[in-house]
Amino acid sequence: MRDVYLYYNYLLMLIALKLLGSIALLIFGMKMMSEALQKMAGPQLRHLLGAMTTNRLSGVATGALVTVAVQSSAATTVMTVSFVNAALLSLTQAISVIMGANIGTTMSAWIMSAGFSFNIVNVVWPAFLIGIILIQIGRHRYLGDFLFGLSFLLFALGMLKTTGVEMDLAGKPAVVDFFASFKTNYGTILLFLLIGTILTAIVQSSAALMAITMVLCATGAISIYQGIALVMGENIGTTVTANLAALSANTQARRTAMAHLLFNVFGVIWVLILFFPFVRMVCGIVGLDPRASEQNPTQLSFALATFHTCFNLINTAILIWFIPQIEKLVCLLIKPGKTEEEDEFRLQYIRGGIMKTPEISVLQAQKEIALFGENTRRMFSQVKELYSTKDEQSFTRLFERIHKGEEGSDRMENQIGRYLGDVGDAHLSDETKEKIRSMLRQIGELESVGDSCFNLARILRRKRENKIDFTPQMEEGLQKMFSLVEDALTRMNDVLSGRKEDYGISESEDIELRINACRNALKKQNIDNLDARLYDYDKGTVYADLIGECEKTGDYIINVVEARLGAPRNGIRFRGIQIDTDAKKVHVDGEDVPFTKTEYELLKLFLENRDKVFTRDELLSAVWPDDVIVTARTVDVNITRIRKKIGPYAGSLIARAGFGYSFQE
Repeated sequence: MRDVYLYYNYLLMLIALKLLGSIALLIFGMKMMSEALQKMAGPQLRHLLGAMTTNRLSGVATGALVTVAVQSSAATTVMTVSFVNAALLSLTQAISVIMGANIGTTMSAWIMSAGFSFNIVNVVWPAFLIGIILIQIGRHRYLGDFLFGLSFLLFALGMLKTTGVEMDLAGKPAVVDFFASFKTNYGTILLFLLIGTILTAIVQSSAALMAITMVLCATGAISIYQGIALVMGENIGTTVTANLAALSANTQARRTAMAHLLFNVFGVIWVLILFFPFVRMVCGIVGLDPRASEQNPTQLSFALATFHTCFNLINTAILIWFIPQIEKLVCLLIKPGKTEEEDEFRLQYIRGGIMKTPEISVLQAQKEIALFGENTRRMFSQVKELYSTKDEQSFTRLFERIHKGEEGSDRMENQIGRYLGDVGDAHLSDETKEKIRSMLRQIGELESVGDSCFNLARILRRKRENKIDFTPQMEEGLQKMFSLVEDALTRMNDVLSGRKEDYGISESEDIELRINACRNALKKQNIDNLDARLYDYDKGTVYADLIGECEKTGDYIINVVEARLGAPRNGIRFRGIQIDTDAKKVHVDGEDVPFTKTEYELLKLFLENRDKVFTRDELLSAVWPDDVIVTARTVDVNITRIRKKIGPYAGSLIARAGFGYSFQE
């Protein structure tokens, strides 16, 4: 007798583990399938959502299409919240997309009901085989991932069906009596609705709860009325995902998530009012009698899927005409936070809660970088204002603001960099990986623009402390340089905030060449004036430092534009020096300068290894062939020639006494 008892307990434990394992496999399969689809169609889905108009019908259609494509209403909803947070969708557009997402998610219920209608496990093994072949080949890796996820999903459904039969809940008098104690009335319906809401909120997968509901109905453990009440609760519980994602987002994003909750709550309310007639209508569609003592498991699963579809279709058909009213209601419920004077250099579009969909996170990061660029332009405007400020208190206050901006730019670079690093840890498409590399370079160069702005402010403070007044000629030259840098920043911000396909690199390069030409002309003018003793050395040094720092700022700006556009660098660039590695030519401030083969190789080596100190022996072995007899003196002669040819940049090629040479930034 004891052995029979132990064996019975063993079977119960085994069935429970199979049930939990099947649910875990179902969730994993859904997640894997959804992520694979997002990688395959991520950019296209983003463009589809980004092209949304104020047409509410197209919004619903788009939401449904995207959800069917990625097989996850949570992914679509969080994606929509992210777009609102990034100011790419209005609240009105987002509400219509979320309505469509609720329709699209009904596809999952139909897939599951199909799994209960025949032995779906038979189609799993070929899908597994094809999937692993595609993954190993690598060419269609994402399609292979999708088939693997789909196979896990179907296999889990088959296991759930088998486990439900093994459980034989209808044959357990205790189970039947327990559920029979819940009379078919509104109290029971509300209880099961609450259970469905809580369980879905905990598991954060309405698909998993839908599968469990189908198993319970198919095995006779619960009635169709109780099953539909669970499905209603699942519709409310699934909104928790988007609301969690929106917790740290802006006000509009939180309103979008709240609209999702209100949409489903309204649907549940009107269904509760018409509950029993509505359920009988749904059951009639699939030929099921909800009051019959014996029920067909297949019809029960299809009845649940039909209810889910009818619920969302009718709910959308009612509420689509009241989107403006829904918008007003969520605006009343969620008020904007108190306006406070905040740090200009702060993240606005990427927050801790918005990391559900990596592909969309990258788009938000680009929006943040555009804001970063606008902040650096504002910093440079403050530098220009500082230059003309006479009042001591105003000067000090503005200088501190620029200093704060420089610290803020460092902070933004670190925060965006960490965010992109977190996104990069996910499995991404090759296109998205390339975008992340480009963005990391953009934020590095933007931080350098911020550093240059603060350097200019410090030079201006030195000018003020030494009571240096520029001549009208110097004033005119500096204003011209300021104007060119301002033009470069304006163009840079246009490129950062717009579609990169609409811009080319040539206009930015033209401004960069004009900045370099202006620097050369002003530097020569300054040297001539010093030689003529038109002003003292201190005044000339401060002037030269301002001009040089402006030119450096221009270099960083063109680097940002190149990184954003993915423009070929056509070799190696250092400020006004550009090496065309294909043609093996050197351009200095846009002018073609003739270099011998040895001089070219030496300069290329230095620019590729900036700040590295090379001994003469290392330079000899790296540039000259082994069969050529040369001495250290040969290196010195070639370095002298290179310095003459690179003109204003000769100071960067530094001799290290007792060591060798290095090229410094």
